[in-house]
Amino acid sequence: MIRLFSILFFLQSFYCLSQTDQRVYDIINSVSAARIEKDVRILANFGTRNTFSDTISETRGIGAARRWIKSEFESISKDCKNCLDVSYEKDLVTKAENDKIPHDALIVNVLAIQKGTKYPNRYIIMSGDIDSRNSDNMDFKGDAPGANDNASGMAGTIEAARVLSKYKFENSIIYLGLSGEEQGLYGGKGVAEFAKQHNWEIIGVINNDMIGNIDGVDGVTDNRTFRIFSEPSSPTETDQERSKKRFYGGESDGVSRQLARYIHRMTLAYMPEMNPMLVFRLDRFGRGGHHRPFTDLGYAGVRLMETHENYNRQHQNLRTENGIDYGDFISGVNFSYAAKLTAVNAISLAGLAWAPPAPAKVLIGGIVEANTKLKWEKSKGDVAGYKIYWRLTTAPQWEFSRMVGDVDNFELTGIVIDNYYFGVAAVGKNGHESKVAFTTDIIRKTENK
Repeated sequence: MIRLFSILFFLQSFYCLSQTDQRVYDIINSVSAARIEKDVRILANFGTRNTFSDTISETRGIGAARRWIKSEFESISKDCKNCLDVSYEKDLVTKAENDKIPHDALIVNVLAIQKGTKYPNRYIIMSGDIDSRNSDNMDFKGDAPGANDNASGMAGTIEAARVLSKYKFENSIIYLGLSGEEQGLYGGKGVAEFAKQHNWEIIGVINNDMIGNIDGVDGVTDNRTFRIFSEPSSPTETDQERSKKRFYGGESDGVSRQLARYIHRMTLAYMPEMNPMLVFRLDRFGRGGHHRPFTDLGYAGVRLMETHENYNRQHQNLRTENGIDYGDFISGVNFSYAAKLTAVNAISLAGLAWAPPAPAKVLIGGIVEANTKLKWEKSKGDVAGYKIYWRLTTAPQWEFSRMVGDVDNFELTGIVIDNYYFGVAAVGKNGHESKVAFTTDIIRKTENK
């Protein structure tokens, strides 16, 4: 019987996010595989989008690609009565700083910002990469259509903007096209540093890099599973914060990990046909993506992508050898699957953009006691209350939850602090929740109510 109740609580925790907002289902149904296919084809037909390729031509090279992306965002903005602020963010990379690059070049990123109605300086970001490559990442003349890597992620980002621009959100959303990924994550570094300089409060970054392949080089065909990569804790944590984890735990509870859990739960709540896979690593083994420059600065960032990759289609010159086609062609992209992963992004963006800020400074107490006490700083905005989450220390996802009302502290009776990890989320009056804020310190005697 105890086991049965545990399973029921576990299942309830997955579906604890609001399922009463019909707009979320409308968002899912509005994502168009046909529009994504059209955009992928346009991007692939620029021939190459290598970071150092032609910037003058209107039909070939990265210059033509980024101008087209900017024009698409501007068209979307026109349709929503100028709801998007569309611009370039530029940074110069030179041979003086990197003698491996073929020539000096401007790294040009495209931003489309949908300003929030209440918290315009709080941003949730969806990104795709503009650039492509073949076998030699410095070959800026040879063909590199980059249909899946990463026209799929860029097309998904544009499609999310088309769909979400029809709605109003309390927090801001940025639809972001990044350049220079293949040569050193240059575009992400530029935007992350810009965000830091301008004191942006970033809720999280969802980096989409290859969201269209379902036929893996391992022989598996899978159009339902996708991966969410996240690192365990922030690389900016202090020695003191790291030391506390030896005694309090939380090695797997950094801000990026909480963002990954949010996307995972949101998918299971609203898109149960999909199978989100939490991968507890920054990225694929020994590799990296455009979320890393943001996490390097302490922001929450994850990579969302297909599960079964086909390496014959990645970073390859276009050719046929021994009956095997190599190269990142249109034929390698499943547009229905790309639409599903775009919808995962869109509902996660919307949920967080509609949610109040997470509570700050969540404290915990209950050492050598039968109960666990939690205390937090209340969030601003239209908050209906707070939800306490907890899980066994070995569990990848939050297992249990309890709504506790519009209070700033609560005592969980009969829940022993030694056996679980704890966090708190703010729940808006519209039913949407913030990310879970993990406990940051213990309640001192002077802080007890």
